[in-house]
Amino acid sequence: MQLKYGFISVDDHVQEHPEVWTRRMSKTKWGDRIPHVERQTDGTERWVVDGKQVDLPGVALAGAAMPDRAREPQRWEEVPRIAYVPNERLTAMDVDGVDYSVLYPSVAGRAGETFGRLADAELELACVQAYNDWLIEEWAAASPRFIPQCIVPLAPIEATVNEIKRSVAKGHRGVVMPSVPMMLRELPHINEAVYDPLWATCQDLDVPLCFHAGATRDIQFPPYSGFSPEVAAAMEAITRPVSTVLVIANFLYSRILERFPKLKVVFAETSLAWGAYELELADHQFERQRLHTEGYDLLPSALFKRQCHLVGWFDSTGLKTRYHIGLDNLLWSTNFPQATSTWPESRQTIARCFEGIPENERRQVLVDNADRLYKVSRRAA
Repeated sequence: MQLKYGFISVDDHVQEHPEVWTRRMSKTKWGDRIPHVERQTDGTERWVVDGKQVDLPGVALAGAAMPDRAREPQRWEEVPRIAYVPNERLTAMDVDGVDYSVLYPSVAGRAGETFGRLADAELELACVQAYNDWLIEEWAAASPRFIPQCIVPLAPIEATVNEIKRSVAKGHRGVVMPSVPMMLRELPHINEAVYDPLWATCQDLDVPLCFHAGATRDIQFPPYSGFSPEVAAAMEAITRPVSTVLVIANFLYSRILERFPKLKVVFAETSLAWGAYELELADHQFERQRLHTEGYDLLPSALFKRQCHLVGWFDSTGLKTRYHIGLDNLLWSTNFPQATSTWPESRQTIARCFEGIPENERRQVLVDNADRLYKVSRRAA
């Protein structure tokens, strides 16, 4: 596959505009429960879903494109167009040296958790379907350089499976869901067999299942209330990626990977370096607790290397652990337009982080692993 820049960014975010849901959902049926933007008494604007404000620090997540990246836009008129207009996003990708961009949501939650919190399953499904259709109609249709991924309703499981099948048939190439659904509302633990049809569907359709860091704040350390907004944002940006330590630990011991050996899992916005530590510790405890006597056939690290992926975007130290984690298991992103993004200096960041790394290994992390997961070259042919 010939690429202009040699980079497939596997974790970027679309910014949903104010009419994504109001255009696609019945006002007669849903009224003000539809996701929409409301002006507050102080003049700022916030997204509201089913009568509750969405957990965002502004009206959009677009810090990287703002004049001050420490400040998120507070009114829609402040949101940079490169965050929500597909053709302008393509220009931003060219500036940053990105060939293809794998897309995650923002207002819908980093992994669809905004709707995962809704107790009304019918409303949840309507919101999810509106987002999935919009992503195909306004982003995927604008350019093959955008790689869409669907979000899912969390219950009932029949609705989850049906929406995955419907979305993949429309062109979605990944499935995004919260990694700790039982912390969003009253749902079974993610290890319960009730979710088996979901894992089986992703395995059978050969689409990666993607868990994005930060989808469940309850597993992160809360910032001190006395912090300034800038310090709180910095701390949240640290605790968000490493909260995936807990998620991966569960997956390594849950038997989900053993029971669905062809299921591919992406842990997005993780960074890399701690992955080597976690795999080593998981193997150590596997041996100490003699888990082979519990019926486990493979070491946790072997399961991970067979099926899982971590995503880096800034961490040169993480690349030093690439043989411990596995070259096949590393992906790279710009994380645009979140404030933690390396945009518009991703080329320079990549040059720094990959200094001294052989060209074939560089291409594997920046292109080949993502190409294999998302079948980029197959669709481009």
